[in-house]
Amino acid sequence: MNILITGCAGFIGFHLIKNIDSKKINIFGVDNLNNYYSPRLKNLRLSILKKKNNFKFYKLDISDYNKLDKLFLKLKIDVVINLAAQAGVRYSLINPKDYIETNMLGFFNVLDLSKKYKIKKLIYASSSSVYGDKKHYPVREDEIINPKNIYSLSKKNNEELAEIYYEQYGFSSIGLRFFTVYGEWGRPDMLMIKYMLSKLTKKKFILNNKGNHYRDFTYIDDVTFVLKNLIFKKIKGNKILNVCSNKPIKVSKILNILNKLYGKPKIQYKNKLKIEVLKTHGSNSKIKKITNLKKFTDLDKGIFNLVNWAKKYLHKI
Repeated sequence: MNILITGCAGFIGFHLIKNIDSKKINIFGVDNLNNYYSPRLKNLRLSILKKKNNFKFYKLDISDYNKLDKLFLKLKIDVVINLAAQAGVRYSLINPKDYIETNMLGFFNVLDLSKKYKIKKLIYASSSSVYGDKKHYPVREDEIINPKNIYSLSKKNNEELAEIYYEQYGFSSIGLRFFTVYGEWGRPDMLMIKYMLSKLTKKKFILNNKGNHYRDFTYIDDVTFVLKNLIFKKIKGNKILNVCSNKPIKVSKILNILNKLYGKPKIQYKNKLKIEVLKTHGSNSKIKKITNLKKFTDLDKGIFNLVNWAKKYLHKI
């Protein structure tokens, strides 16, 4: 089996490739290695992946249709997992163009070429941010979605494109709405690692809304389990699935745990941004049933693993 994974040097892509051990699977990774966050971290991840005998890397931007087309033709791919995206809700205020080029045009290219080359399965990353603010929780996949920023709008666009490609061409795909994924080798712009980096570098940590947001944190090992399982599952039609723990927690409580395990940085308080949602809380009943995932990782265990990693590696990124 030949698998193409875009965004292979990213957080989720790295963990997925690292944990695919089957010698019967050839993994081809694509990444543009942009500088949205530390290229050093991306290259560290990539250096680990390149030690795998069944992995080959291509530096390529998915927004370049012609180059991507040539790669699809060359590799004879069976499964595509699209994890490449311009991430970050707050960054979308500063540079919205990147979200249009990578998240919308780039996804269209991956989707269209997957159809063209009759790919057996396309799995792609969506986001919990498509839901926007809700009054009732946990949110299920059939809820009306209401994105509040360009990042979440781009993910809504992905889901709608995938739906149209199924209705018009019969091309099936699986969209995964990830809820605040955290863990070792994570992005330095995400809450937990950013907080510990502030302590390490003695910089102020900017905390919006005094940490009174609620987030449905999802440990990276659970995300990896889901993705690996879905590669081999026979699923027909166009599917959208939540990937979440179904256990939201207040951000301030997370920071208190990190204070005890790693230390507390200086904090600068700011008001809640209009583009941020106050709470994320998803239903995970569908994904647990489909993948036979019995239980998501306890938050205490996940944070403990993350902090142990941070003490060894955070200074390197």
